[in-house]
Amino acid sequence: MIAFLETAGLPTFLAQGITALFSASILIGFVAFSALFFIWLERKVAARIQDRLGPTRVGGRFGWLQTVADGIKLLTKEDLIPESADPFLFRLGPYLAFGGVFLAFLALPFAEGWVAYPISISLFFMLAVMSTEIFGVLLAGIGSGSKWALFGGIREAAQVVSYEIPMAISVLIPVILAGSIDLTLITRQQSGLFWNWNLFHDPFTFSAFWIYLVSSLASCKRAPFDLPEAESELVAGFHTEYSGLRWSFFFMAEYGAMFAVSGIATHLFLGGWHTGLPAAPFILPGWLAGLFELFVFLLKSWFLVFVMMWVRWSLPRLRIDQVLVTCLKYLLPISFFLFSGVCLWQVFVMPWIGPLFRVPFAILCISLAALTLVRMILRPSDPYYKTLHR
Repeated sequence: MIAFLETAGLPTFLAQGITALFSASILIGFVAFSALFFIWLERKVAARIQDRLGPTRVGGRFGWLQTVADGIKLLTKEDLIPESADPFLFRLGPYLAFGGVFLAFLALPFAEGWVAYPISISLFFMLAVMSTEIFGVLLAGIGSGSKWALFGGIREAAQVVSYEIPMAISVLIPVILAGSIDLTLITRQQSGLFWNWNLFHDPFTFSAFWIYLVSSLASCKRAPFDLPEAESELVAGFHTEYSGLRWSFFFMAEYGAMFAVSGIATHLFLGGWHTGLPAAPFILPGWLAGLFELFVFLLKSWFLVFVMMWVRWSLPRLRIDQVLVTCLKYLLPISFFLFSGVCLWQVFVMPWIGPLFRVPFAILCISLAALTLVRMILRPSDPYYKTLHR
């Protein structure tokens, strides 16, 4: 787009400014639309698991416009600041939380060449800016002048800082395989059939995917790790005193972070925008190929978001001591073991039987997943699978 504007006679700095504004507008619209869609989807997923109907009135049978109606309500709702709150910190908290998540989308590739700001350290940049969300939550907890908000903010700090360690270590495992922290380059190396995905590279990367998924649940404050909110204990946690538009920024940040961490997992472990199937006999034109890759990437990322919702409405909330013990006593040692294992695998196993191991291992994992799915369908009376069969 910059080259097109420059050929139209615009100065370089003006062309770069227009391009940046256009890209930011698209990303803000995508984050806002994703939040609307995920809120509606979560209500439907929760209703399905709990044997309820969910939204059925606003917007037709499936309640498509229910979230839009809620958004209009939040925009028109009175925005209050408690007398005991610090006005500056209270206002800054939600914007800082949302800003950190939004910046991550600048370096997230959606397809080959479809990235707002291509950089060679995109993975490091995304993890760095997403970690700043904790500052917004802390400012909200401290600036609200409420003990419930303060407890929620402190819990968030303890939880997120703890789970970022196994999450970062599990991210390093596919980075070792690719030799790069560029998400585009990591995805390119997983082209071809599905056994070329890092998920099926070896048992250590396969296990690292699940460690990353559990850690991402905690980093996004999702159940069973939603102790910073914990309605039954802290009223609503760090955002107890918020209402209206500022309250919605926290939820946009949460759902935006869910998609961002799912997008990272898709690039690192699930082949990114590659389908994993044999190549088609025809080649799509450039923009159609980009749209197809975008669809594949969104489908994989949305599936991981759905898994997060599935887990939230299936498992009970943990205590705060159980949350920290799970990280420090289990996930952290396991992640270090997997990191050491993949290093040894690359040195001693990969040159000999590594390429031959991937195909049967991938087929075994896919077969077990298919058998589990068939069992869910054919055994509706089993309480373990009852919620899925409904």
